[in-house]
Order: sequence, then structure tokens, then C-alpha cells
Amino acid sequence: MKVQERGGAGTHRGSVPGQPGGERLPAPPRERKPALAALAVLLILIGALGATVLVLRAGDRVEVYKLSKDVPAGHAVSKDALTTVMVASGNGVHYITPDQYDALTKLRAKSNLYAGSVLVGEMLAPDGGVQAGKAAVGVSLKEGQYPTNLKDGETVAVYRVGANTGSGGNGKGSGSSGANSGSASGGPVLVQRAVVSDTGTQDKSFGSGNLAVTLTVNTSEAAALAQAASAGEVAVVRVAPDNG
Repeated sequence: MKVQERGGAGTHRGSVPGQPGGERLPAPPRERKPALAALAVLLILIGALGATVLVLRAGDRVEVYKLSKDVPAGHAVSKDALTTVMVASGNGVHYITPDQYDALTKLRAKSNLYAGSVLVGEMLAPDGGVQAGKAAVGVSLKEGQYPTNLKDGETVAVYRVGANTGSGGNGKGSGSSGANSGSASGGPVLVQRAVVSDTGTQDKSFGSGNLAVTLTVNTSEAAALAQAASAGEVAVVRVAPDNG
């Protein structure tokens, strides 16, 4: 009887794994490591910041002025023609920085400056930007004495018109009567090539179409041009730029 009981007991123990309660236990959830994830993000940010610092410090970058508009020769650079850009300093270029704006307002362009150019000191000069050997002469032109859409920086030839004394500047007799005009050039041409440094504004009051223009000419041509301009006997014609 005891043998049978042992056998029965052994049989009972062996049948337990076959029961539904003997299924495989679920695996424990993976342990998350938020510290490692945070460290990875931090390393990425440090790398990006380091790259940015290296770029900004390359050559000791500095903020300088760049032109957003064209500036004709002889003109001051207006504030609305300026923007800023970062460039490398220490390369011997005389950049103009925002803290030099007050000094910039006292200078004028030596030649035509174009949008997109970074401003450097060599582009500008005091005294209206008039170079040695040059003079700026103001003239008032009537309708018919200047081409339409005359712009700063253009090259023009200057003629004396209405040269008869007492002719009233009616534009007649400007050919053969030029000898009576006292023109220093000995003919109707006062200036072969002049640069329009400022077109000023057009006076449209009372139907007038007069246009105030400043011309840059050689000093040797300035006296004759000023004399003709004071008599209202000047006309300008657009010509091609210097051909060399």
C-alpha cells in the first residue's frame, strides 16, 4: 500500500507541468535608461554649438556695411541704402562698420557704387567726392535741353545753345553764331564728356519743366560751362561712357 501511495504521489507531481497553470512566465520589462538618452542629446547639442562657434570665430568676424542700393558718384550714402553683413576681419581691408556711421555721413562716393558691394574706406572721400582736377558745376536745364530719364552717373556732352547775345535763350542761332557767344571751346561744344553727379529735382510749377543738374567736368572747362549755365544757354546730350 505504501508503494502504491508513493507511485500515486509521483504520478500526481509529474502531471503538474501539463496543466494550464504551467505556461512560461512573462519576461520582465526592459529597463529604460533616460540618463543615456539625455547624454546623447547633450553631446549632439555640444557638437552643433561647437561648430557654430568655430564658424563665427573664423577670422574674427565683424559686422560691416553693405549697399542695398546703387549710389552715384559724388553722392553721400543714405541710411536706407545700407544693410549689414558679417565678414572676416584682420585681412587688411578697411571695412566701414556701423559704429562709424557718423563719419560715413561726411563722405561721398568717388565713383558709382552698386548694390551688393561691401563698403570700404577707399570708395569714399570728403569734399563732395570731387577728385583733383575736377569741378562740380550746377546747371538749370529747360525742357528740350536734356534727354528724358536722365540719371545720376550718366555721361553727357554739353552744348551751348541760344548763344546770340540778347537772344533770350530761344535755342536759335546756336550754330554759326557760336563765335559771338564767347565760347572758350571755339564752337558749340562746351564739354565733350561730363558726368551727371546729381539730377536734383524737376521743377513742374506753372508748367515749368526745368531740371537742376550737377555736372562733374574738368576744372579747365568749368568757367565756360558756368558762364553759359548762368545765361540759361546749356543743353546736354546723352553719350556713351568712356571708350578709352
